[in-house]
Amino acid sequence: MNKEIKTEIIIHATREKIWQVLTDFEQYTQWNPFIVSIEGKPVKGTRLKNTLQNGDKQFQFKPVVTVAEPGKSFAWLGSLLVKGIFDGLHSFELEDVGNGQVKLIHAEQFSGLLSGFILKKIGQDTRNNFVKMNTAIKKRAETI
Repeated sequence: MNKEIKTEIIIHATREKIWQVLTDFEQYTQWNPFIVSIEGKPVKGTRLKNTLQNGDKQFQFKPVVTVAEPGKSFAWLGSLLVKGIFDGLHSFELEDVGNGQVKLIHAEQFSGLLSGFILKKIGQDTRNNFVKMNTAIKKRAETI
């Protein structure tokens, strides 16, 4: 089983504008249908407090920022309960594709003892939520 979910979208905005949308955590409640809030700073080594919306349920987790390169890349590593059970490296990559467009690559690599089992249960919903978030990022970056 593939233990990665990877989505992409083309956005008609600069990498800097998209980075601004991704890292302005205070505004997430206004536009993000998946990660409805983040507390913390987009700084490597810091811990975030993320709240996810999946259907009518919300989940909180506290990942650690692993990459924070303004205008290029942002990632965090989260774990379910303890590291090694179900871990996810969540990432956003921004690539210029020309003509004022940027490709947002939104992905997560899963590992840990229960990763295959849990992904069978939540994989499709998670992919759908990534796509919803991508669409929301695109709309916000193209209109602010």
